[in-house]
Amino acid sequence: MHAILWRDGRRLSSFRAILALLMTSALGLWGYISVQNWAGAASLEDRDPWFAGYVDATATPVFAFEDVDAAGARDIVLSFIVADPQEPCTPTWGTAYDLEEAAVELDLDRRLARLEQLGADLAISFGGLLNDELATVCTNPAELVRSYDTVIERYDVTTIDLDIEGENLTDSVAGQRRAEAIATLQERRRDAGEDLAVWLTLPVAPFGLTEDGTTAVQQMIEAGVDVAGINVMTMNYNDSKEQGESMADASIRALQATHRQLRIMYELADIELSDATLWRKIGATPMIGQNDVVDEVFTLKDAEALHDWAVEKGLGRMSMWSLNRDVQCGPNYVDLSRVSDACSGFPQGDVRYADILAEGFAGRLDASAGIVTTPEPRDPADFIDDPDTSPYPIWNEEASYLAGSKVVWYRNVYEAKWWTRGEIPDNPVLNEWETPWVLVGPVLDGEKPREIPTLPYGVYPEWDGTVIYDKGERILFDGMPYESKWWNQGDSPEAYAADPDSSPWTPVRLEEIQEILIELEETPAVAPSGEEPTG
Repeated sequence: MHAILWRDGRRLSSFRAILALLMTSALGLWGYISVQNWAGAASLEDRDPWFAGYVDATATPVFAFEDVDAAGARDIVLSFIVADPQEPCTPTWGTAYDLEEAAVELDLDRRLARLEQLGADLAISFGGLLNDELATVCTNPAELVRSYDTVIERYDVTTIDLDIEGENLTDSVAGQRRAEAIATLQERRRDAGEDLAVWLTLPVAPFGLTEDGTTAVQQMIEAGVDVAGINVMTMNYNDSKEQGESMADASIRALQATHRQLRIMYELADIELSDATLWRKIGATPMIGQNDVVDEVFTLKDAEALHDWAVEKGLGRMSMWSLNRDVQCGPNYVDLSRVSDACSGFPQGDVRYADILAEGFAGRLDASAGIVTTPEPRDPADFIDDPDTSPYPIWNEEASYLAGSKVVWYRNVYEAKWWTRGEIPDNPVLNEWETPWVLVGPVLDGEKPREIPTLPYGVYPEWDGTVIYDKGERILFDGMPYESKWWNQGDSPEAYAADPDSSPWTPVRLEEIQEILIELEETPAVAPSGEEPTG
């Protein structure tokens, strides 16, 4: 496991369509719609979150995952099932052993039976970075379904993990083939009364899933797969991590961005899910200790910070790469920046990362595998904006908004990142840089409208069309301050709203306006000569 935009063609979801209809009809439909229409079925929020560390089945030395002292009899994600280089539709463990060979040479079947005796559950992971995931090279749909099913039946698992990265992820044709095969397999098993939870494990950056990652998720959803969740590899960020940013903070940013992307992907599929349910559909998998990027080390402090945040948010899954590595390197392992399969590369002493990350994730793999994703439609009446209870103006398609402006839309507050006009605040784009708006948070109970700050007469001269203005000069126009971008005469600041690039004027940022008002309040009034100061 290693970590290394949305396409055009947006559509209006059923929720948006109904909401728009309700708003335009002033709730005229409300008496017709029964409450039951908006009461969702059982929610994923009730699913207990679980922890399962990855185990590299073919790593040397062999890791005794069935040993209580080594793994604590915890649930594990055994990796990786990949295609045989000579027989593309034949599943193997890391190309080194087919299933029968693994039973003999690794004694795998017996060790897994022992794991089950100890009360632990098992998930099987397909893919990884180094070899071909089955769907990448097995092009016969029926054979591909049979290959997946062979592994599932052999090890009697109810949860599979599709670790899709590298060339396996960039191959969208293979992605479609994979999605259709998994959809067929899941449908067959559910029709037979058997569970099959499908997790997608994908690379992530602090800005969220890559375009290839979001495509993989969409392919699964559109093919009809009930995706149990998206497990992101919070590791190996390279240049996407800010300088000085901790691994925990970068990981938290990545998970927040993934949550936003997942909400939009389900919304575009006309599946309404609550925020809490979406968090339950997200997992985190840090690479403990030394990452593949030399200057990236996931410390015990990072583990504690990420764990605490994940528990608070209600993530559905916590994993780690890997249980094989959850031990301090011995004195003979000199170069700790060189990643080892058998130790973390971090001075962890007797403390285990698994003990930190697993706390509070008390659910079990098998118990969560039976959850079926059920849409949770929301009551549109809860999202109709009322000017009398909104702290900021309700977004208007015809209005222009400066950087820093705040608006209300569907009972949420958004802030403009740059000048914008006509772009809805909750436009379903998968990448934050595609929208001029950032979500601040919901409108709170009891809030009232806030006044938009303007500057009093006399702070700057009023705009005069006959005056020549040099670059940097400021004026007032309808109480709003503007600054000249270049020499001009006769160009009204009002034109800025229609064409900001061509206008010689740019509005002064709201933050600076507020600072000016504070300075005015703190500065004593100066009376004309011969008079006493007043006020």
